[in-house]
Parts: sequence; structure tokens; C-alpha cells
Amino acid sequence: MKKSDKPIMSHILDFLEYIDVEKNLGNKTQLTYHRLLKKFSDWLAARNLSSLLPHQLTSEIIWDYRVFLSKSINRNNNQSLKKSSQNYYLIALRNLLDYFADRDILSLPSEKIKLSKKGKDVKVKFLNLDQVEKLLLAPNTNSQTGLRDRAILETLFSTGMRVAEIAALDRDQIKIPLSVEELEISISGKGGKIRPVYFSGRCLRWLKKYLDTRENDNEKALFIRYKGQKEGSLRLTTRSIENIVKKHAIRAGVPIFTVPHTIRHTFATDMLAKGVDIRTLQEFLGHSDISTTQIYTHVVSKQLKDIHRKFHSGSELKE
Repeated sequence: MKKSDKPIMSHILDFLEYIDVEKNLGNKTQLTYHRLLKKFSDWLAARNLSSLLPHQLTSEIIWDYRVFLSKSINRNNNQSLKKSSQNYYLIALRNLLDYFADRDILSLPSEKIKLSKKGKDVKVKFLNLDQVEKLLLAPNTNSQTGLRDRAILETLFSTGMRVAEIAALDRDQIKIPLSVEELEISISGKGGKIRPVYFSGRCLRWLKKYLDTRENDNEKALFIRYKGQKEGSLRLTTRSIENIVKKHAIRAGVPIFTVPHTIRHTFATDMLAKGVDIRTLQEFLGHSDISTTQIYTHVVSKQLKDIHRKFHSGSELKE
């Protein structure tokens, strides 16, 4: 049987192998895609469309599926699926269609699947640069723990990395050049996706001060704990880093909602405000789908609108 003669449902296992081998996505991501696409295949089966071929998939069928998702109930809370959850199912289906295109299997183009608009339920909380500076200055850098905490905060803001990515950093990944101007390394991010991240000269200077205090230990992890149980790895957990950020946020007097992801949001909005295009920001953040990155454009658009209102209202001119 030719690939084009196989029903859509029969392609799903091939697709999962594809994202494993060619996209290098991890096992958890494959399981997630399998779960998301199973909802679509179950829906097809319920409509007696199990034998539907890729080229028979139409915009009308996709619309019916979207209507079905909008009426679906989340079994965990017995409420309708949120727009964001509906989009996860649609994104999985988009990726399946991209697989068809890559394998020259005639089907509906993935861009024909429009995502649900998230609307006002998407809120991005971030700090202004004055608040960032207060946060960075909060740790007492006269102590070893304070130097570590300052290095963590600087790394979060310089790179825009996720807290789990920060926790996973190893000491030997940070080879600080003598000039201490900048550093680029590759990390394995969400879903096993490899991307480059960049450390500023300021961040590297604090990392160097911190690492200079660790000349006598052989611990693999970049960021380690100094208190508590000494057996096993000393690597800081994501929860530990979250607690460190919260502690210094309180000390600095910045908004109480400040967590590591707040600093990632701040990195993103600052980059956009300074003219970085959305596709480049997507690469910086390691987002697999551009729609995830686009939430920041709404924030920056409002910032620009407020700036225009404040500085260019024309109120000083005579009418």
C-alpha cells in the first residue's frame, strides 16, 4: 500500500517515529503528541471516518473538529476546554499535516488550521528595568550563597532560559573567555529541542566570581546548594531556584508575583521593545510554535501605545 493510500489514523505511529528520529523530540513529547492525536482519531472513528485518507481531509472537517473541541469537557474539573487547551490539539494536528508535506503525501496545508484566539485570558506579568535592577542587586554578594544567587538572577535575565534549563546547566558548559564579553552555548530545552543561548559580559563576570569560590569542589552542576543533606548530587532543583527568586523579590520590594518565569517574560518583552523580530525571539525562547511567542507582541504594542500617548499626544499644540 502506498503511503498516500493509508488512512490518516494509520499514519500516526509513523509520525511519532518521525518526530523522534528527524525532529529529535523526547519521549515525553512523543507521548503528548500521541495523546493529542488520539482525540482526533477517536473523533474520526465516532463519525465513521476511520478510513479517511490524508487528501480527503477538508477545511469543513477541520471546522467540525474545532466545534467539537470547543464543546469538549475537561474531565479533571468538569469545565469546557480552555482556548489554550484547544490549541494544543490543533497544533498537534498541524504538525501531522507538516509531516505529510515533508513526506510528499497530498493533504491539507497546515496553515489552513487556524488556532483559537486566546483573547484577554492571556496575561503576561513582567518587570520593568528599574525593578530588574533592584532584584539583581538584592543578594548579599559578600557571601558564597549570595554570589551564587546573583549569578542565577543574572543568568535568568541574560538568557531568558526556563528555570528547568537553568537547573540542568553543568559547570563544564560555562567556559568563560578571558575578554568576558559574551558566551554562546547550546542547551537541550523543552521537548529535547537544541538551541543556542547567550550570556552577556555582565552575566559572565558574576558567574566567574561565583565559580572562583568553587575551586575546591568537583560537583558537576553549575548551581549547587550549600545547606541540607550532603549525600548525592548537590544540584539545585527548579523548586529551590524558584524559592531563591521569591526570597530576593521580597527583599528587593518588587512585585510579589515575581518567579523565574517572570524574568523570562521580562527578557522577552525587553527584546521585542528593543526591536528584535518575533521569529528571532521565538528562537531565543525555544518555542516550537510561533503562536506561543506572539503573546508578547500584545504586551509590547500596549507599551508603545502608552509611550505614544505620554510623549506625543500633541497636547502642547494650540488647537
